[in-house]
Amino acid sequence: MQIFLLYAAVVLIWGSTWSAIPFQLGVVAVEVSVAYRFGLAAIVLYLYAIVSRRQLRLPAGTYPFVFVQGTLLFCINYFLVYYGTAYLTSGVVAVLFSSILVLNAIFERLFFGKRIEARFWIAALIGISGISLIFWSEIANVGLSDQSIYGGLLVLFSTLIASLGNMAAVVNTNKGLPVVAVNAHAMAFATMLALTISAALGREFNFLLRADYIVSLLYLAVFGSAVAFGCYLALLRRIGASRAAYSTVLFPIVALLISTFLEGYRWTILAIVGMLLTLVGNWLILSQRKNN
Repeated sequence: MQIFLLYAAVVLIWGSTWSAIPFQLGVVAVEVSVAYRFGLAAIVLYLYAIVSRRQLRLPAGTYPFVFVQGTLLFCINYFLVYYGTAYLTSGVVAVLFSSILVLNAIFERLFFGKRIEARFWIAALIGISGISLIFWSEIANVGLSDQSIYGGLLVLFSTLIASLGNMAAVVNTNKGLPVVAVNAHAMAFATMLALTISAALGREFNFLLRADYIVSLLYLAVFGSAVAFGCYLALLRRIGASRAAYSTVLFPIVALLISTFLEGYRWTILAIVGMLLTLVGNWLILSQRKNN
C-alpha cells in the first residue's frame, strides 16, 4: 500500500506540473527560474527537517555524491529539457523522455549488477508504445528540420543526465542516507550551481511579479520538487530506479485528464488505446514479485 501511495503521489504531482511549467518560461531566464524553484524547495525541506527534528547532517564522505545528484537531477537535467521544449511540442518531449525507462534499467545493470527481467522489457515496450499512440498526431507532424533535431537531441541528452542522476540517488539511498536531508542539500547545491551558470551566461536576475508566475513557482517548488522528489526517491529505494521511472509514462495522461476538464481536450481512439496500453504496462511493472 505504501508503494502504491508513493507511486500515485509522484504520478499525480508531476503529471500536474505540466500545466505549471509553461508559466515559468518567457520573461525570466530558464536558468534563473530553475534556481528559484530549487532554492525555494531546499528552504522548504530545511524548515521541514528542523520542525520535525529530522537529521540534516550527513557523513562527510557522502557529500560528493549528494552534489552529483543535485547537479544532474535538479539542475542540468532541467536546463536541457526546458531548452528542448522550446523546439518541440510537449507530446514529443514526453515520448523522448520516456526513454529513461530503458536507460535506468541499463545503468542499474551496468553500475549495480541488477538483473533485467523479460517482464520489464515487455512493460517498457507497452508503455512507450502507449505514450507514442497518445501523441501520435504530434509525432507525425515532426519534420526533420535542424530545429527539431536539435530539440530532440537536447531532450534525449536531458534524459541521459536525469538517468545518471537517478543512479547517483541510488548510491545515496544504498548508503541509508535520509531522503529529506539528501534532497535538501542536493537542491541547495543545484541552486548554487544554477545561479553560478546564470551569472556566467550573463542572465538577468529578474523576477516576474505576476500571479501566474508566482503561484506556478510555489507549486513547482513545494509540491513538484520538495514533496514529489521525496516520494520518488523513497519509491526508488523500495522498487528500484527502472521500475520507479515507469511513472514517467503516466505523467502525460494526468496532464491530458486535467486538460480535458480545463481546456476541453478531446480524446481520440488512438489516445484512448495508448492510455490503456500505458495502464497495462503500469500493472506489469507494479505487480512484480517483491523479490524481483
